[in-house]
Amino acid sequence: MTAIRLLIVDDDPLVRAGLSLMLGGADDVEIVGEAADGDEVEALVDRTRPDVVLMDIRMPVVDGLTATERLRGRAEAPQIIVLTTFHADEQVLRALRAGAAGFVLKDTPPAEILGAVRRVAAGDPVLSPAVTRRLMDQAAAGAADTRRTRARARLDTLNDREREVAVAVGRGLANAAIAAELFMSVATVKTHVSRVLAKLDLDNRVQIALLAHDAGLLEGYQEDGR
Repeated sequence: MTAIRLLIVDDDPLVRAGLSLMLGGADDVEIVGEAADGDEVEALVDRTRPDVVLMDIRMPVVDGLTATERLRGRAEAPQIIVLTTFHADEQVLRALRAGAAGFVLKDTPPAEILGAVRRVAAGDPVLSPAVTRRLMDQAAAGAADTRRTRARARLDTLNDREREVAVAVGRGLANAAIAAELFMSVATVKTHVSRVLAKLDLDNRVQIALLAHDAGLLEGYQEDGR
């Protein structure tokens, strides 16, 4: 089994040490480096080639949001999990829009942080539908009409089936659940998701969910995705 190469970025040396101790003990995780600020990240990524970056949001010189935007704009960018002490932080939402695969709270139990790293390395986001919706709702105020118009115009480039899959992803459904609901195979769902990402020039499923929310396509669904 190839170990997941993990880079930890946080300005607090105690947090870095704790995360390194917690995660470095797993057989399938290799800590390839640590950084104390966002201005160190790009050079360290070039040197260590991580699969996943655990990225603190608040750092003194270059914050995690800026570092995330810079990394996700690169070819072969690593997946990024945002570290935060606040689950309703507007900066977290901005990081997700920039291409972060999700976020974890710093007080999350070690086993759950490890699970998040594994999921993101496998290509899955680390946000529950309920938490995703709360974050999206926080940003609903201001320029909502313009955002909705733009989001709907982008989604209009999808065919009907791709649009259905995009909405299902936005509701937080896993591939197996989408397949059962839309009467298609899991492999076909994966193909549609890949096409949606390509057509909309998005990085991950979280960004599909954000776009579906902006377009108003998730209204009326419960937080459990039904």
